Amino acid sequence: MTRHLLGSLLLSAALLAPAVVRAEDETHITNKRYYDRDRKDYHQWNRDEDQAYRQYLQENHRQYRDFNRLSRNEQSEYWTWRHQHEDADRRDRDDNQRHDHQ
Repeated sequence: MTRHLLGSLLLSAALLAPAVVRAEDETHITNKRYYDRDRKDYHQWNRDEDQAYRQYLQENHRQYRDFNRLSRNEQSEYWTWRHQHEDADRRDRDDNQRHDHQ
């Protein structure tokens, strides 16, 4: 009986763990705002920004590091890249919205 209960508890914990991690991840993503010193503007860190950052890392063959741990120069490099790719990002969002409404 105890083994069955323990097994059920472990299985429940294993199934719930990804949901808890995802919830923490969502909170982490949406609560930050960063200042772009070169353009003198602010950027809200949300899912779209996180996705763009990951694309930037992939295109530049860099390993993932939390954005807030990057040096000012590295952050500036990202914002420069980001401003050069805003049109593509807007098109992707528009395509996704059109697809969602069909």
